[in-house]
Amino acid sequence: MLASSPLSLVCAHSPDSDDAYMFYGLATRKVRSPLVTFEHVLADIETLNQRAREGAYAMTAISYHAWPYVADRYVLMACGSSVGDGYGPMLVATSPLSPAEIRGKRIAVPGTLTTAYLVLRLMEPDIEPVVVDFDKVLEAVRQRAADAALVIHEGQLTYARGGFHRIVDLGAWWKQRYQLPLPLGATALLRSLPAEVQAECCRLLRESIRYAFEHHEEALTYAMQFARDMDAALAEKFVGMYVNDYTLEAGEPVAQAAQKLLDLGWEAGLIPHRVEVEFVR
Repeated sequence: MLASSPLSLVCAHSPDSDDAYMFYGLATRKVRSPLVTFEHVLADIETLNQRAREGAYAMTAISYHAWPYVADRYVLMACGSSVGDGYGPMLVATSPLSPAEIRGKRIAVPGTLTTAYLVLRLMEPDIEPVVVDFDKVLEAVRQRAADAALVIHEGQLTYARGGFHRIVDLGAWWKQRYQLPLPLGATALLRSLPAEVQAECCRLLRESIRYAFEHHEEALTYAMQFARDMDAALAEKFVGMYVNDYTLEAGEPVAQAAQKLLDLGWEAGLIPHRVEVEFVR
């Protein structure tokens, strides 16, 4: 039985405009529950991936790539995914290169548990990763510490401003090769939470996403404070790319795509063991 007073849980997600939009209803308490309250913790996605290995937070954003490493502790939520359908992380450089020309090159990557890194390694196994913070990957190329950069988050829309050239859009590569959307980020819950708490968390996050859709302008205004180097139009485009119908309900296409992605990673020796993708609702 649930306690009479609300259960306080820590909810961790990234300080990015798409996550801010998604969690707007919860963070501002427009959406609330008599059963559960949340304390919000903000951190970059690779930090959250690593903290999930410790079971640090009750609800947390993680990369799909990271989930096999924490599947004993966490279950995926059917809502709260960031999915690119024909678009996704970008590989860029200061001079035009073809995808074949990155073989053996040093690539600045925003963490080895990010889904972007997994897809890059599936496309080209022979690279030398240079791990830096996600917002430092372009600078690593400028300083010649890397030959190309793997760009996630808003940098996907702003890299050209710095004179960078796109080598490949990994979401487009994935779509062309497998005819599937690319599941990048998920929201996960501790398996140790009671089933009724898990269900309430799913309801609350789904309501938060729906609230943002129904109050788009105010949710976007809130999200703008987390939009690095973007004006309102660009921020709206980015949010629209990654907070979509798949975010409200992952559904069979995302489950199929996630299973394909993780199976390929396992078969390539990039993931230590095979997992069966499962969602709670």
